[in-house]
Amino acid sequence: MKLLIFRTILIYLCVLFAMRLMGKRQLGELQPEELVSTILISNLASISIESEEVPVTASLIPLFLIAALELLGSILSFRSQRFFNLMSGRPKTVILNGEIDQNALRTLRLTLMEALRGKDVFDPRDVSYAVVETNGSLSVALRPEKEPATLSDLGARVQRAQATIPFVLDGQVLAENLTICGKDAAWLERTAQANSLLLEEILILAGNDTEDYFLLKKE
Repeated sequence: MKLLIFRTILIYLCVLFAMRLMGKRQLGELQPEELVSTILISNLASISIESEEVPVTASLIPLFLIAALELLGSILSFRSQRFFNLMSGRPKTVILNGEIDQNALRTLRLTLMEALRGKDVFDPRDVSYAVVETNGSLSVALRPEKEPATLSDLGARVQRAQATIPFVLDGQVLAENLTICGKDAAWLERTAQANSLLLEEILILAGNDTEDYFLLKKE
């Protein structure tokens, strides 16, 4: 039992390290080669955990080899468009100038209305351009007259330069975010004291480069 626990923890930490090594894209929508790497790594990890007669190195060596190959593939894809097209394919346009390409939909086996609803678009006539990316996601550009109005369109004056970002999450101070908004630990302490709270009692404290902020106390 102790050996099983040790092997599980070791494999878990190694897989976590390998996934971090491959980058943040691995945590989002996957390219084909990233999906293959993830499946292989999960299988290798499960074999090493379940089969005590199999040496741990029998999983760790191919695990990190796959991670290295994925990292190399990412570098080559970044440097060579041809290599990227070979590994991941090409984006496929399904709507161009408002015209739906039915052949492309059949080739991709794409249910257009479902994909558009995922982008909060319910009328295909509102779309000027739509393309299926290499990771399977749909990118949509609306017709100009259907685009939502922005503050610049309305001629409104923007009073705030920075977006609202978190300063404290579950009692943990995000010092980098404070610096971005021109604030410091002293401002943080004053804000906590003004609400009769300790920092560790704050669930969320978010703000921007003004004195406006949102604070939620832990319950």
